[in-house]
Amino acid sequence: MPATELFVTSSGNIGGLELLTPTGEHGLVYPHVQDWITAQLKRKIPVKDISAFVLVKGIKQWSVFEQKNAGKMIRKVFKIT
Repeated sequence: MPATELFVTSSGNIGGLELLTPTGEHGLVYPHVQDWITAQLKRKIPVKDISAFVLVKGIKQWSVFEQKNAGKMIRKVFKIT
């Protein structure tokens, strides 16, 4: 299942979950989201799956990961197709 990286903005909270809205821009496309995770782990960058804590507006299947980069948390959102 191919995974496309999405750029999103936070739009508040709904029912205890953070709502993320895609900006319309797309990043890299991976054959599977596991390919991105494996690349991060090989570089010794730990990632945490936070998909259960967010909603992505207009997307039926998504995956969201957090990772530390230069002392701040970065979120990566993938649309699963």
